[in-house]
Amino acid sequence: MNRKALALLLSLACLAGAAQALDEHVALVKNVTGKVQVQRGGALVDVVPGTALFVSDRLVSGAGAAAGIVFKDGTLLTLGASSDIEVRRYVFEPAEAHYAFAVFLAKGEAIYASGKIGKLAPESVKVGTPTATVGVRGTRFIIQAH
Repeated sequence: MNRKALALLLSLACLAGAAQALDEHVALVKNVTGKVQVQRGGALVDVVPGTALFVSDRLVSGAGAAAGIVFKDGTLLTLGASSDIEVRRYVFEPAEAHYAFAVFLAKGEAIYASGKIGKLAPESVKVGTPTATVGVRGTRFIIQAH
């Protein structure tokens, strides 16, 4: 195989990988009030409605800010002012019955409302804080971390 063909194949493989990575988002930001940023790979990016979120993303909201987030399974998370939350784990594969939802609220407050993961496999949902981990057995709660 000549070098040009090999280079073209490698370029196409990289583009396909990038397209697949874009499709692996776990949630979308539906609304934002004030300054909310996502920390991804060492960079801070301003969040706007439609921003895709991925596992390992960390959302940080400023004073008076808030964000509404919808996960692929329908889980709703509202991030309050001056908050810091990280998406640690997310798996929603109903055909294989694989589920996981784990976030860590380092500070601030959030409102959680269960989606399909919380209903089908409540033992798979974990919300951590610096002093405790909440296992979800209900459908809605408010959590605060100081």
